[in-house]
Amino acid sequence: MFVAILIFIIILGLLVFVHELGHFMVARRNGVKAPEFGFGFPPRIVGIQFISGQEQKKFFEMESVEREKIDIKIGDEEIIQETITEKFHNVEKNVPVGKWRIIWGNKDGDDENERQDLQEAHEKQFRGGTIYSLNWFPLGGFVRIKGEDGGNAGDEDSFANKSAWKRIKILAAGVAMNFIFAWILLSVTFMLGAPEEISPDANTNNANSKIQISGIIADAPAGLMGLKVGDEITKTQKDPAGESINLKNVKEVQDYVNANRGKEITLEILRGKEKLELKGTPRVDAPQGQGALGIALSETVLVKYPWYAAIWKGLLAVRDMTMMIFVGLFGLIKMLFAGHGSSADVSGPVGIAILTREVANLGLVYIIQFAAILSINLGIINILPIPALDGGRILFVLIETIKGSPVSPKVEQAFHTFFFALLMLLMLAVTYKDIAKLF
Repeated sequence: MFVAILIFIIILGLLVFVHELGHFMVARRNGVKAPEFGFGFPPRIVGIQFISGQEQKKFFEMESVEREKIDIKIGDEEIIQETITEKFHNVEKNVPVGKWRIIWGNKDGDDENERQDLQEAHEKQFRGGTIYSLNWFPLGGFVRIKGEDGGNAGDEDSFANKSAWKRIKILAAGVAMNFIFAWILLSVTFMLGAPEEISPDANTNNANSKIQISGIIADAPAGLMGLKVGDEITKTQKDPAGESINLKNVKEVQDYVNANRGKEITLEILRGKEKLELKGTPRVDAPQGQGALGIALSETVLVKYPWYAAIWKGLLAVRDMTMMIFVGLFGLIKMLFAGHGSSADVSGPVGIAILTREVANLGLVYIIQFAAILSINLGIINILPIPALDGGRILFVLIETIKGSPVSPKVEQAFHTFFFALLMLLMLAVTYKDIAKLF
């Protein structure tokens, strides 16, 4: 479980860090100052900052060159001698200078060296750049953008001073980075070798294919047996009489289960590197479309692609996953409006951590795919026009553009605070539900 928690922290940290990196890069590209960009959440362990400005320095410089020619005639020969005189003097010029300083802890200027650095910078009217910090809680990252709360509107390097289009670009950059990151991750999986489903109609006997459980119906015999999504059903099984049989594809597994309705069977499965034997009894009368065990099966084979094909496949996979997530999201909203919210299958941090443990057992490729799906989910959730999220902030910028004047900062902040509280309540409810499932 410790390894699964560590993987979960790494994945979550990377996704949030990439999201904030998008905001940071586009803000700086559009002339907005970012006082701090941090990995992890405060309190700060250490930070590094570049302080730059101009300083007067003296140089020893050549002022002029004088050439003197002297003609000397000796007999019939004329000799020309040349004397070169160079004059030098000291000049003072403003030259760009800068220095890096280390910031220990959460406050600036706590020790003597830092106070001296800050005093020197103030006297020379130097400008402090972004503080790049490492923080104690490694769950992602953050960026502080000047004027993001509506302040410093008169400063040229403030977010509040920029045009609506530039502000929208900065706000949307985090979401864009999540999709780009998912594209990179999925492209990597296709290069390493990603599982692809074989059509059931193909009736293949591919020796390298895997028969895997892709879905389980709640309260069906499969759940009582302990089967889980991602389990691989080995192709060599034993029937109820103890005889060894070979199941070459999905159809043969289905035929085997249906032939033993009402009888206890033992399925040998692979869960990651662990081999298990799970017992259960297929139903004689199963609800329409559920099957005797209540599982969905798929036959997959590992396929590797060259890098150029993997990049294209990765982009298509992002598109397909995005569409599937939107369909699921709209289905969830429909259930909520229909009054079936209690049956909605939504997971919070605890549920995702538990799912990470199951995915980790399947191998590296599945972990990378899982991280890509979470990255797309994070991007979609953040772009929704809900106050307190990036999409909600973009909505207020669009309202400002339409009405021709900014929304009152107090009104906007009230909306963000209210919806943030609602999101936190929803997070607590989902977390409670996830913990309840454990018991």
